[in-house]
Amino acid sequence: MGFNWHLILSNHQKIHDMSNPFERYKKLRLPEFLPKIYSYPIACEELSSILRDAYDKLPKNLQAIIFQDILTAFSLLPEIQTQRAVSSAHLLVQSVEVALPKQKRDMAVKEFKHAIVAHKRRCKAKQGGKGSTQLPHDILMHIFSFLDMKSLVSVGLVCWSWNLAANENHLWELQYVMLYGGFVQEQPIRLDGDKKYPLILNMDWKEAVKRAYTGALSKKLTSNRGYCAHCKTIVWLNNSKCLNAHCAITSNIQDIIPVTACQVVEYLLDDSLLITSSSDSDSDSGEPVSRLWAYPKHFKSSS
Repeated sequence: MGFNWHLILSNHQKIHDMSNPFERYKKLRLPEFLPKIYSYPIACEELSSILRDAYDKLPKNLQAIIFQDILTAFSLLPEIQTQRAVSSAHLLVQSVEVALPKQKRDMAVKEFKHAIVAHKRRCKAKQGGKGSTQLPHDILMHIFSFLDMKSLVSVGLVCWSWNLAANENHLWELQYVMLYGGFVQEQPIRLDGDKKYPLILNMDWKEAVKRAYTGALSKKLTSNRGYCAHCKTIVWLNNSKCLNAHCAITSNIQDIIPVTACQVVEYLLDDSLLITSSSDSDSDSGEPVSRLWAYPKHFKSSS
């Protein structure tokens, strides 16, 4: 009876991959995204899950790298001036207290306490300082034009002037084109002789994005992490598209499977688990989207 060399080689490769979580951890790119304000909480949550569910199963050299990334996360906290960052750092220190041996646990907790003190001092310094000069409306619009949809919604909640800029129709037209790549469906038609043209001059583009933001797509667009079919790995996302340079043109929403922090752990321990455990990522088509659009566009004047 002959040997099935393809099966043997496949099993050998799988064993090699499973024995090399170091390479898979590198592909997660956590240290690269920890300093970024919007990805810091996600990176902390993933580190927390790795600590709780995988740390004792990983090789010593990878444990040492993860520990250094935890210290880095705590040291960066004063720079990330958001409440979600503080919450995610608290979650991480709770996992530290559960998973790390005493010496490393004490070092990490000490770093966390220093970071919290520094964070509070910076917050007080900001509150005590003079109010900063407000940027002109057109400059705010230009800055906001570089944001993805989730970030554009977030900046609209900061203050009334940012809300006005973030709700400019042109910015949401850019979002629609970026996400869906063309004109909105079921738009009115203007007749000009024998030709038909889309009538989009008075289109409410934010409402158009909102109408298209339903079902499985809403789940993908609210995710900052996904499994990319092209990269064959977990990647960071921008508007549900892979951020890796070689995927910038070819990737699309259908190529991405949103992942949770628990699935990141599965990927780290055995990359074959992720694909099979994410099959219901396209379900829940009735997922509510009201939270994203809950805040009103108009504010009453305080004068």
